[in-house]
Amino acid sequence: MSDSAVTDPEGREDAAVPRAVTGEDGQGPRYRPRGPRRPRLWFEILLIAVSYWTYSLVRNAVPEQRAQALRNADWVWRAEHQAGIAVEQYVNHAVNTVTWLIVGMNYYYATLHFVITIGVLVWLYRWHPGRYSATRTALFATTGAALAGYYLFPLAPPRLMNGGRFVDTVMVHHTWGSMASGDLKHMSNQYAAMPSMHIGWSLWCGLTVFALASVPWVRVLGLVYPAATLLVIVATANHFWLDAVGGAVCLALGFAVARLWYGSLPYGLPRLVPSRAAARAQAPSA
Repeated sequence: MSDSAVTDPEGREDAAVPRAVTGEDGQGPRYRPRGPRRPRLWFEILLIAVSYWTYSLVRNAVPEQRAQALRNADWVWRAEHQAGIAVEQYVNHAVNTVTWLIVGMNYYYATLHFVITIGVLVWLYRWHPGRYSATRTALFATTGAALAGYYLFPLAPPRLMNGGRFVDTVMVHHTWGSMASGDLKHMSNQYAAMPSMHIGWSLWCGLTVFALASVPWVRVLGLVYPAATLLVIVATANHFWLDAVGGAVCLALGFAVARLWYGSLPYGLPRLVPSRAAARAQAPSA
């Protein structure tokens, strides 16, 4: 419904009167973006839990096409050499010489990916309820796009390349840092490296914090986080630079979905929305 003024024959304007939104041919309603509404805690917890379980199930159900994944890794490595950006091996070997640093990166890779993403979701729910659903939709759509990438382009990480001479830092330093190393490798698809959701999710977190936080140093941290994550995924030999590009492309698709669904980028929506009971009380009667 949309409001429009009605003018009587004497030129006076009456109060705004609801008018049905119809298509140009007058035969039906036009598409209308979904308006922001206050999220419900129990539903969001259930939705996130089910969604992550489904994501993990589908990701690990992708056939481990080892031969194709290794061929794709060789192709990516050659493409990066031709572009002059194939420095992953140098970064991997250089950081690996500083034991405390690479061990810290292993734990960073294994934990912050989840901890910070959940933390940003909780922060949005508490302080930006009007923007929460749209921003969460962007994250979910980003993750869905990544699943398509795992099916269409199986890719071995650098540490599993044939003759790549990369260091598997988790195996070397005996740390718990990767679901695809050691005894945990059978629980995760080792050839689902493109796109990198460490980058997709960290960019989502960083942009959200930078756009919505009011404290300047917190906004700066929002930008530092995806940059640090990029260094970590390369230093630990879990991803190529181009995997990070794939993660950024998935994020762009995620924001496009949210923009189409809500009629605005998530950060442009109002911060606060009335409760559902208040919205029903304020709604005009038929």
